[in-house]
Amino acid sequence: MRVKERKPSIYIPTLYLAEGLPYTIVNSMSVVFFKNLGLSNELIGLTSWLALPWTIKLFWGPFVDLIGTKRKWILTCQLMLTVLTGFLASDALTSNAIPLAFFVFAVMAFVSATQDIAIDGYYMEALTGKEQAYFIGIRSAAYKVAWLLGSGGLVFLAGKLGEFLGVQNGWAISFATSAVLFLVLSAFHSFYLPHPSQKSNESSGVTLSVFGRVFSTYFQQPAILPIVLYILTFRLGDALMLKMAQPFLLDPVEKGGLAISTADVGIIYGTVGMLFLIAGGILGGFLVSKDGLKKWLWPTALIQNSAILLYWLLALYKPGLTGVAVVNSIEQFSYGLGVSAYTVFLLTTVKQEFKAAHYAIATGMMALGLLVPQSISGYLVTWLGYTNFFLLSFCAAIPGIITIFFLPLNKIPETTIQSVEGESNGIQEVREVGPSC
Repeated sequence: MRVKERKPSIYIPTLYLAEGLPYTIVNSMSVVFFKNLGLSNELIGLTSWLALPWTIKLFWGPFVDLIGTKRKWILTCQLMLTVLTGFLASDALTSNAIPLAFFVFAVMAFVSATQDIAIDGYYMEALTGKEQAYFIGIRSAAYKVAWLLGSGGLVFLAGKLGEFLGVQNGWAISFATSAVLFLVLSAFHSFYLPHPSQKSNESSGVTLSVFGRVFSTYFQQPAILPIVLYILTFRLGDALMLKMAQPFLLDPVEKGGLAISTADVGIIYGTVGMLFLIAGGILGGFLVSKDGLKKWLWPTALIQNSAILLYWLLALYKPGLTGVAVVNSIEQFSYGLGVSAYTVFLLTTVKQEFKAAHYAIATGMMALGLLVPQSISGYLVTWLGYTNFFLLSFCAAIPGIITIFFLPLNKIPETTIQSVEGESNGIQEVREVGPSC
């Protein structure tokens, strides 16, 4: 079937839902799962190393570019994710659930990171330049909806059922529900995803020279030092805050937490916060497509990272459930706004020749910028307490905001995203240099 026979307005959101959900299960749902089973904050922080595959996926990104098709990679990964979440459901019922679950989460992370490479590359193959720009906010919102589905709806399901059936039974049903979702997505994509025309790389072989070209063409671009520093540091404060946000909500008041139930944590993350996140993501994409990155990258970054201070206020004043829900909603909106602009910038740093591999390099560096601070976040909370920890998280975001002033934004026309199909040296490069989430 031809690309035009299938509507990207349908399959782009479902693809990025499928991309975001396993990431959420590994990096967010696992936090609540391990917390419910009694793991300490220090060890929960160390589970951030489960995100390592997203950091090093750039090393196998070329294989996805050069072997088979992105569509085949997507369908294979989604079937594997179905099986793995089924394993999690059965493992949750065992007496040795924590180490076994950690192993399954680790395998799931590798499969999910591979699926990310394939979906991001498929996005660039199946859509025109203008379509890529148009769907930036929508795909970012779909990805975040997946995050909210996992950390909101599925956590609520586990918590509410756990109140009646026991913690482990509640989580078993929640993970089983995840397996059904992956099965449905896999079946739908098998039927609906178009077969975009693409240059065949299957006979070219994966050689050392190819690997060398992948990395050299990315790191030889102008102003690469500030670009790398920006990617690594922009989400530093965000990383600290996000890893300990759920333990903060779940911990008892005597430990500095808010003593909110698992089910209520699911409600907070999965109700009105979802709407605010979608609104922020779409608004961010619209603003950047209308006026360009030069105008909006810094303001949206400032808004996104300033929202971290709201968690500092929560720890300071400990309001009720309504206050927590309001803060979460504002944070979700700010996150959607800032990450849309951040994603568009990443888009301008990859080249069409190795679009999936280059985007894997960019998002791998982003993942590294999350992994390192998150791995020590539990120790920082124990040392500083939640109030000082969230204040430190905000301060940690400042270097990433400062690096924006050193980015080569002047070389990107203000109409870059609108002109993505143009032949100029500005945004024709976005097509030759590619996108993602």
